Amino acid sequence: MFLDGLIQSCKGIAMGTVVMVGTRKGLWIGRADDQRREWHWTGPHFDLHEVYSVMIDTRGGRERLLAGTSMTWTGPLVQISEDGGQTWSETAIAFPEGTDASVERVWQLTPGIADNEVWAGTEPGAIFHSTDNAASFSLVEGLWNHPHRPQWGAGYGGQAFHTILPHPTDPFSITAAISSGGCYQTRDGGQTWRPRNTGIQAEFMPEGQQYPEFGQCVHKIHRHPSAPETLFLQNHGGVYRSDDEAETWQSIEAGLPANFGFPVVVHPHEPETVFVFPIGGSGERHPVDGAAAVWRSRDGGKSWQALDNGLPKNFYVGVMRDAMSADDHDETGLYFGARNGSVWASADGGEHWSCAIANLPDVMTIRAARV
Repeated sequence: MFLDGLIQSCKGIAMGTVVMVGTRKGLWIGRADDQRREWHWTGPHFDLHEVYSVMIDTRGGRERLLAGTSMTWTGPLVQISEDGGQTWSETAIAFPEGTDASVERVWQLTPGIADNEVWAGTEPGAIFHSTDNAASFSLVEGLWNHPHRPQWGAGYGGQAFHTILPHPTDPFSITAAISSGGCYQTRDGGQTWRPRNTGIQAEFMPEGQQYPEFGQCVHKIHRHPSAPETLFLQNHGGVYRSDDEAETWQSIEAGLPANFGFPVVVHPHEPETVFVFPIGGSGERHPVDGAAAVWRSRDGGKSWQALDNGLPKNFYVGVMRDAMSADDHDETGLYFGARNGSVWASADGGEHWSCAIANLPDVMTIRAARV
């Protein structure tokens, strides 16, 4: 009755924005008009399921919602809704028979170039590919069989391909990242992969071994489709930029209160504008002095500015790697969710913030879009 009532209350609104919030105990869907001042929520969808990935597919003018869910007695599933979250179908992701592995979680869902193409990143570290709108998935065996794979570690959250970036115009080029194995790239559609970690520090390694070929704990990578050669990376200690499509990386952390964090988001209309959420290192995992702030650079990382108008000053929780997102309105909205179950929204690119919803379970992922 609660969910039905919320859906009915939303039907009279001129919808312009949708936000999906995945948590450790279910999925919430928020909707607002183009002004994004008042939010209407449905949820929990998939109560008690862990939701580590969500995707809003607006290709071809549609609104298609996907969620990667996991539960002990159902296993990992990709849930798909064609009607705004009122009904769902499901697809299982599994390794081929004879593979000595089983999928535990779906950490990433990403649209490909083709309208029917979806990529999925899983735990253990693997990438799967769908060419039928997520009705089925096949293992990218070239990456699974890579000689580095047995040596990849696992971050505190588990071993997962959390970043998959298909090139916006080249269907054979994909950049991906895993914790903790680093950044990898294919230029032949997934048959072969090369590490792309030159310049990224692995601060947890002994002196003299902190710049290995692979093994870095990359937390997230993002880029703008109009400038695919420029990528921004949040590492386990370090914020980086690449101008040669991940061949080499340069530090851009100067001016930030901390170099540790999880998310990095590039502005949907400004390729040189990037957002991060710095937190203290491994021993803290909360904003410096407990003061919540999204930090923005408008010059590709040369300088940084704190965006904290409306955010709390006693905020001793972190924001996970996929728990920050921007919508694609002309005046961009920015959103982040925290491990205390609060979701914060800005309709003006981070200049002013308000709490969109609170008291949810631990937020793991957020995606937002104009619809």
